[in-house]
Amino acid sequence: MANKGKAFFVLIAIAAVVFGLVYAGITLTSNLGKSDSQVNTEDAGKRLDKLYKNINVNNVEPVKGQIDLDPVAVGDSLPDISKFAVSVENTTDSFVEIFSSTEKSGTGIDGWLNEVAEAFNQSNAQVNGKPVSVKIRNIASGTATDYIRSGKYVPDAFTPSNELWGEMVKAEGISAELVSKRLVGNVTGIVTRKAKYDELVEKYGSINVKTITDAIADNELSMGYTDPFASSTGLNFLVTSLRTFDHTDLLGETAVQGFERFQANVPFIASTTIQMRDAAKTGMLDSFVLEYQTYVNAADLKSGYVFTPFGVRHDSPLYALGDLPKEKLDIIKAFADFVAQDKNQKLGTEKGFNGLEEYQSELEAVDGGTLLSAQRLWKEKKDGSKPIAAVFVADVSGSMDGEPLNRLKESLLQGQKYLGRDNSIGFVSYSSDVSINLPIAKYDTNQQSMFVGAINSLQASGGTATFDGIVVAMKLLQDEVALNPDVKPVIFVLSDGETNEGHSLKDIRGLIETYKIPVYTIGYNANIEALKSISSINEAASINADTDDVVYKIGNLLNVQM
Repeated sequence: MANKGKAFFVLIAIAAVVFGLVYAGITLTSNLGKSDSQVNTEDAGKRLDKLYKNINVNNVEPVKGQIDLDPVAVGDSLPDISKFAVSVENTTDSFVEIFSSTEKSGTGIDGWLNEVAEAFNQSNAQVNGKPVSVKIRNIASGTATDYIRSGKYVPDAFTPSNELWGEMVKAEGISAELVSKRLVGNVTGIVTRKAKYDELVEKYGSINVKTITDAIADNELSMGYTDPFASSTGLNFLVTSLRTFDHTDLLGETAVQGFERFQANVPFIASTTIQMRDAAKTGMLDSFVLEYQTYVNAADLKSGYVFTPFGVRHDSPLYALGDLPKEKLDIIKAFADFVAQDKNQKLGTEKGFNGLEEYQSELEAVDGGTLLSAQRLWKEKKDGSKPIAAVFVADVSGSMDGEPLNRLKESLLQGQKYLGRDNSIGFVSYSSDVSINLPIAKYDTNQQSMFVGAINSLQASGGTATFDGIVVAMKLLQDEVALNPDVKPVIFVLSDGETNEGHSLKDIRGLIETYKIPVYTIGYNANIEALKSISSINEAASINADTDDVVYKIGNLLNVQM
């Protein structure tokens, strides 16, 4: 999927927060052992300067590296398909493999399709006199679409959350026959705090995507949604919101202008529903997107929130892929018939599916080419007129020597293709001391070359002063904000999570909170909990970048955030 700008990984799980310069009244802990105190902007600046002066900072002469101008090829970065678990194994030699979206092929309330598939495999089903079975692989709809469209791995069948992904597969010229328009009923919606919901109803008369986007554009509502490259709900929300601005041309000037005005006031974009839910729990969001099946199973949401459906239904269509032999196509059809049986639909209802049956899709069919263009539009316009200033902070301590550092380099060299040209990039590395390998500058071809050169020159040795590295990154960013007040600062820390020198998290937590800088962490053979504690301060994502899919994960993260 080189043309869609999407990236490398399933993950993630990515969460962006409101980037403000400063907020007064945040608790700040001194690195000198003083008690917590309330600080204003000026005090925070003084504290940052004091911490910075206590660090041994080296300024490294930038060196240029050879840049790769080839377009991103998603298939090259996707991990081996074995990375995604088979949730139901086939029990016969004649079988079909089905990619299934995660809300129905997981565990517990999310394991409906698995239970149905196991029942099918135990039913002695036959096709043309031969016993048959199905194999279910649990994989998110967006990632599954990447595998199918890239040709890296194409299963016999595919049941995403909604039909939008099927249209994208067809846009690549891959045969996708709709065997069943619905395996089980579901819808997606906007979940809004009851008090805010009542307030909006009083002003607008009703709640729908149009009134929601108007309220966000007027800065009356704080809402988050999920990554439209990876999330079915996020993709649905993107095209539905574009339609509210111009239903005749989703990509026309009117729609684009409306989207830019609305998107300028969206504080939060997450890669997964889990990240969205975690952010909602902090109280920072008035509204967020969620599937109804998740909503009805969340006791903490049902009493204080209102669910408003939108867009296309999420009825889990089933597609047969490619030029299949008749036997496989017959197995897929037999399985669809089995799924439709009353007992299996009743099981779905027990797990939260088949609710809001009266809701009809408010969005007309959207062809795959338009969907791909809408994703590209989102990538280009999601940050409005405010560019990002990012500093990458790389751990080059002795514990990173060998495979961890090699993977760190590989993931950055591949991921840097997703760094938007309107953004500014800096690079810092640390062991016992901290080095500024590349000062912050616009990510043009020259800066890209020096970024690559800085990555290639990294060598591991010494201790691990992670929080010193973050302090230096914050100092660089605050200096950049002073010169360019409209930029959004962000930090990416790549480390094994083990800190044994320099400042502690306690020393700098107050600064991270005060400056509201999201710190995304990427762990290599890491102490993930230590890294999560850094990212959780401002609701950023923490990635466990293991050997198989680190490139894909980081590409996805940078695609969303940069």
